[in-house]
Amino acid sequence: MLAAGPHYFIRHGQTDWNAEGRFQGQRDIPLNDIGRAQARANGVALRLALGDDLESFDFVASPLVRTRETMMLVREAAGLMPADQFSMEKAILELSFGEWEGQTEAELRVGYPQQMRERKADKWHYMPPGEDAESYETLSWRIAAWLERLQRPTVCVTHGGVIRALFKLSGTLEPQKAARENVPQDRILKFTREKAEWL
Repeated sequence: MLAAGPHYFIRHGQTDWNAEGRFQGQRDIPLNDIGRAQARANGVALRLALGDDLESFDFVASPLVRTRETMMLVREAAGLMPADQFSMEKAILELSFGEWEGQTEAELRVGYPQQMRERKADKWHYMPPGEDAESYETLSWRIAAWLERLQRPTVCVTHGGVIRALFKLSGTLEPQKAARENVPQDRILKFTREKAEWL
């Protein structure tokens, strides 16, 4: 599954929708000031962890504005210039929540009570309503296919759902636990063929 590594994954910094508990999915929501500070701190931590080795890594981000801005702030804080020297990859977009994007869990429990119960019972396999919606299982398929294409150690700025998929793909967590794993926005995940662990 993994041709090169280790790889380092960073969730984008906080957005206002994160702070409000809204299902963000593939909606293009910008960082807030807390998110920008988180991104800069992750850049400093990345440089401290990898030192000059960081210069040999590939850098890739999901194409949404919150991930691109996070990557630029990470690179700038890590002393890597130009800050916009990275590639973008649609395969690492966030899980699509379909019709649920923009709503909070409280709103969904009112509007979709049966569906929310079904999701609670099997979060990994549950697919929300909507033409483009995904489950964590289908998300993991596209993430696994992308991982197979990696040629060099990579620093990736992506999303919470993608990182949950990595915990399952590495065998670190079983699927239902992976789907419920807390994914902080101020930490870095080291991912290898055998393990996913927070630095």
